[in-house]
Amino acid sequence: MTWIRPVLTLAVLTIISTPPVFAQAPAAKNPLEGNADAIVGGQGLFRSRCADCHGMDARGVRSPDLTQVWASGRTDAGLFQTLRTGVPNTEMPSVGARTSDVEIWKILAYLRTLAAPTPSGPPRGDAANGQRLFRANCASCHRVNGVGGRLGPDLSRVGLARTRDVMVRQIRGAMEDFRPGYEPVTVTPADGQPIRGVKKNEDLFSVQIMDTRERVQGYEKDQLRTVTNETKSAMPIYGPDRLSETDLDDLTRYLLSLRGFDPSVK
Repeated sequence: MTWIRPVLTLAVLTIISTPPVFAQAPAAKNPLEGNADAIVGGQGLFRSRCADCHGMDARGVRSPDLTQVWASGRTDAGLFQTLRTGVPNTEMPSVGARTSDVEIWKILAYLRTLAAPTPSGPPRGDAANGQRLFRANCASCHRVNGVGGRLGPDLSRVGLARTRDVMVRQIRGAMEDFRPGYEPVTVTPADGQPIRGVKKNEDLFSVQIMDTRERVQGYEKDQLRTVTNETKSAMPIYGPDRLSETDLDDLTRYLLSLRGFDPSVK
């Protein structure tokens, strides 16, 4: 029919001339904060979608302690954007297009009820000296902002993921915390010496490890004499004889400053 082409042309021109529609920027403050119904709804959403990584109490399992995010300087708008878009190069995905803005605000309204108070006093320690201590004692195994070793977890966001008390217990060796991909393991080939490292993947037939030279290697289990899952962390214990209380304050002050985001954006 002769009228089809003009109609199609008009439709194409309309599409081209119509400016794209972008989502509005999130509100600066959560409009549902303190709303009892929203908090209850947010609790259910958090437990079904977020608790596997962040824990039922939001204090972190393999992902950050969310009770600390506001005290660390994050804002409602910044946290909304984090949920909406995710965090590139981390385990934090976006909540997806099927999650409405209202649902995101409900989750944040619930988390706000768990938030730790903002510290009232000045933090202890000298972060500059803490950074020097980190480079001397920790950087061979841990990375920060792309620099350092790979045997231990990347600590670029540890200031969001752990409280000072938890950091101190880990540094002093009072707790074992094996994150997935960093469980200590020793494999012994049938015709070789034991090889220590951290486990990256495992199935019924094979195991993949990163050895102490940071080489990732896979082994077929039927070619190994033993695969031993270690119960002792590969991280050294830094007791008072190796790290004074003053140095501990400096080191934790530096670690708490590692938040993995630009404070000017929040």
